[in-house]
Amino acid sequence: MKKERMLVKVNQPLLKGNEKKNLLSCLKDNSISSTGKFVIEFEKKFAKYLNRKFAIAVSSGTAALQLAVESLNLKKGDEIILPAFTIISCILPLIRLGIKPILVDSDLRTWNMNVDEIEPKISKKTKAIMVPHIYGLPVEMSKIIRIAKKHNLKIIEDSAEVLGLTYNKKKCGSFGDVSIFSFYANKHITTGEGGMVVTNDKKIAESCKSQRNLCFNTKRRFSHNRLGWNFRITNLQAALGVAQLEKISYFIKKKRFIGKFYSKNLQNLKNITLPLKKTKYAENIYWVYGILAKNISHQKKITNQLFRRGIETRPFFWPLNKQPILKKMGFFKKVKMPIAEDLARRGFYIPSGLSLSIKEQKYVIKNLKKVL
Repeated sequence: MKKERMLVKVNQPLLKGNEKKNLLSCLKDNSISSTGKFVIEFEKKFAKYLNRKFAIAVSSGTAALQLAVESLNLKKGDEIILPAFTIISCILPLIRLGIKPILVDSDLRTWNMNVDEIEPKISKKTKAIMVPHIYGLPVEMSKIIRIAKKHNLKIIEDSAEVLGLTYNKKKCGSFGDVSIFSFYANKHITTGEGGMVVTNDKKIAESCKSQRNLCFNTKRRFSHNRLGWNFRITNLQAALGVAQLEKISYFIKKKRFIGKFYSKNLQNLKNITLPLKKTKYAENIYWVYGILAKNISHQKKITNQLFRRGIETRPFFWPLNKQPILKKMGFFKKVKMPIAEDLARRGFYIPSGLSLSIKEQKYVIKNLKKVL
């Protein structure tokens, strides 16, 4: 009898709502560039969903981070505190603007930044804390807010991975002076590529709107008083976003179902650590289903054997203090982040996208048990 073999992608979107209808509407109206009704509608509905005053749609989550940092009008030599364990997108605007990144290590239980390390690293030059919520659980925001208020710091909240997640019943993305989201194809809602900046501050919103559109002078087009970016989102992308946002409640339920199903069926396996199900302030939304192996060789063995069985995986983020390009540029000499480095070496995640079927999930579970 021939052995069953499937190809299970690590993360694929679910496009079963009004996506096609909205896209066809764009084509019918010839409204495919960055002007159109769906851009406006997407921004309004997204702001309402998060109970924020302003939402500015952009071309990616990385673009959103760039605009968010620029909107704070920081100076060269100012400092921003952020975790080592995050995607490199978080540090890019700091480097480009000459802002010094100050790293903190991770919490081994939640995989988020260790909030207790922040205050000792605050200096006279510290202006903000960048807070990325990692893999499905939020950072302990009550502590972040207390520290920020005490030291008069801004909060840049990176909620790219946690749309729909709540911290003490309040949505992530509503805590920052400026917060951002990503709509890449593996996120909770997707526009293919895309992002959003949200804020309650009118000046921040106006800065982001201007910066995303090359800082055109409002009185004289093609005249510029500042250097900006072309970070515009298209009406086609926003059309997808509107349709996807309509399904966000279902998407959250499905993500949690996937995570809980994995945890129930993998909980008795030895030599691996499963993600934390919940904390006192939040229930895991399982953007990805992460697993920690015993060590780096064990991680490589598991992922290689899963790959041979047609199951895609991805490693955890590689910490910023170990990034080759940043080391080459002179950053983080002799900086050690033991927890972040440990997570990076041992961590990987298994298929957990919104289009994952029960059959595919059972196949992943069966084969993971075989390779352990």
